[in-house]
Amino acid sequence: MNSIIFLPIISWVISGVLLTIISCASSPPKVELVAGKLRPCPSSPNCVSSESDRPSSRVEPLTFKGAPEKAWGDLKEAVSEMGGKIQEEHDGYLWATFTSRVFRFVDDVEFRMVPSDGIIHVRSGSRVGYSDLGVNRKRVEKLRAVFSQKEDKGPGR
Repeated sequence: MNSIIFLPIISWVISGVLLTIISCASSPPKVELVAGKLRPCPSSPNCVSSESDRPSSRVEPLTFKGAPEKAWGDLKEAVSEMGGKIQEEHDGYLWATFTSRVFRFVDDVEFRMVPSDGIIHVRSGSRVGYSDLGVNRKRVEKLRAVFSQKEDKGPGR
């Protein structure tokens, strides 16, 4: 009887350890713009992008009114407030990472600003695994909400 109870527990612990090892061993992807756009999402359902042509991985870009510099600052604040770590920033491009609490999975989130259109394109993708159970889409929508709140406060905050 004891082995029946402990076998699932031991299996769960071993699975957790293996997932943790895999997530820590994942190397960062080559993050960069491809032909002036964010990298395309893979065919797996663990990535969303505002520059995707596939409806299953498409999200709307962030929008802003006013000075692009303020919007960029608001974006960086929103990323930091949500626990993201900015890894790289240059010429209207930002790469940040978010790490999950339990298994320490690292997701890469990239942004590309188009000041003339008042938009910031976004891509959020998992480094490992096939499905993310909607985590990246939820992250982008939460980022959108936090960013919008900052935008709504205006220059005086």
